[in-house]
Amino acid sequence: MSRTFLLAAACAVTLPVAALALPAVGDRLGTGPAEVTAALAAAGCPLYRFEAERGKVEAKCTETATGRRWEIYIDPTSGLVTRIKQDD
Repeated sequence: MSRTFLLAAACAVTLPVAALALPAVGDRLGTGPAEVTAALAAAGCPLYRFEAERGKVEAKCTETATGRRWEIYIDPTSGLVTRIKQDD
């Protein structure tokens, strides 16, 4: 096999996974449940819980690629991600 073919095959396999990335601190997900749910689903981390916690919105999701569960804290006024941590 040629190197070009192997490189093309590797890119074809990894690009769809790379497109699904968790949001980062500072990203805007939205201020309401529908916006946050859609943004997390598009990032490959479907939402399973959405609740208020200490003046922030806490969105809990499960990353499709790895099965890891995440807590994503969002400022309810701006919709910006303020903190991300792996769920215990």
